[in-house]
Amino acid sequence: MRPERPVHDLPEDLDLPLATGEPWWYWLGGRPALDLANTLRERWRRRVETLVTPGDLEVWLVQAGVMAESTDFAVTPDVLAEARDLREAIDACATALVTGAPAPADAVRHIDGWLKFAGARPALVLDPAGVPTLGERGAGHSPRRALGAIALDAARMLGDPAERVRVRVCASETCSARFYDRSPAGRRRWCSMRTCGNEAKARRHRERGRTAA
Repeated sequence: MRPERPVHDLPEDLDLPLATGEPWWYWLGGRPALDLANTLRERWRRRVETLVTPGDLEVWLVQAGVMAESTDFAVTPDVLAEARDLREAIDACATALVTGAPAPADAVRHIDGWLKFAGARPALVLDPAGVPTLGERGAGHSPRRALGAIALDAARMLGDPAERVRVRVCASETCSARFYDRSPAGRRRWCSMRTCGNEAKARRHRERGRTAA
């Protein structure tokens, strides 16, 4: 379950690189693919990595709702590196949408390569009476299946004309959050009105005050 934390800018005196990124995750993307993209904070400046350890990724996947808390497979350093690569492919495509540039072909191929992990996986299990039963493994059965689910979310977002027009980057100059605009009018500018939106309003108010003075 995701902890309810307020979202703030990262402290200037943050000790980098982080020992663990969990305190600095935020969940403003509106969908798993963009939440993953947002695990690299301050893309506009310090590029703070918050998926620091395999354990970080394991906890993040559970909190993102794409992996079960108990699986047969642990996150390894290789899977962590793969998750970061998938993240950057998603981000490259998302930022291309926002800027109106063509999606990078290598990033599209990278996301497509993960879709094989998103499909159904059979499982042979014993029912309560001890009889073998053919079923299906859960979507959160392993870290790679969880990442496959995120890749599928990205593919749906990028591949559907009605969805890709709602991909946004927060309009704040000090925020690099990617988010999916679910507002009815599709005109949302801020990752969160509670933080970046309110800060922008306060800044405009101060500027009007200085102009009047």
